[in-house]
Amino acid sequence: MGNNPESAKWYVIHTYSGYESLVKDNIEKLIENNNLGDTIVDIKIPTEETIEEKNGKKKVVTRKIFPCYVFIKMVYSNDMWFLLTNTRGVTGFVGPQGRSTPLSDEEVKKMRLEVIKIDNLDMLVGDSVKIVDGPLKDAVGVIMDLNDSAQKAKVKVSMWGTDTEVELEYGQFEKFTSEETV
Repeated sequence: MGNNPESAKWYVIHTYSGYESLVKDNIEKLIENNNLGDTIVDIKIPTEETIEEKNGKKKVVTRKIFPCYVFIKMVYSNDMWFLLTNTRGVTGFVGPQGRSTPLSDEEVKKMRLEVIKIDNLDMLVGDSVKIVDGPLKDAVGVIMDLNDSAQKAKVKVSMWGTDTEVELEYGQFEKFTSEETV
């Protein structure tokens, strides 16, 4: 087949409600059984942490950002379309008339399907940052620790009258300047 994993693009598969994990597992088995590691490069079910209140208690829960969708990075072919649309739990590809349309780089970035590595973060421990993504969006905090290899930072945020340290990925926050109005 001579597939080049470099030419793989992200596609979106629609699934029955609650079947996302099953579909991901089935596709992983498909890759293993048919030696498709160069064709199907990555499979993701994007999740986010949100804060839910239950019986007066706040807790962080992980929920699917796009229920009923599985994102798959692959080298597209009619054979792959056939294999995937015949996978249990899959209702089809997302695109005009059910034809698969790859996501644009902008969509991939916005949906955070791939971490765009930030080589030189222009921030230091002690800098004030504004959170631009996730459940704490728009909160302001202070960088306590930076981990370039993991692309994560520990940020102290004041919420509900207490200081809380949260771990954020690079790209989830930006430098906060005091000229901005909170």
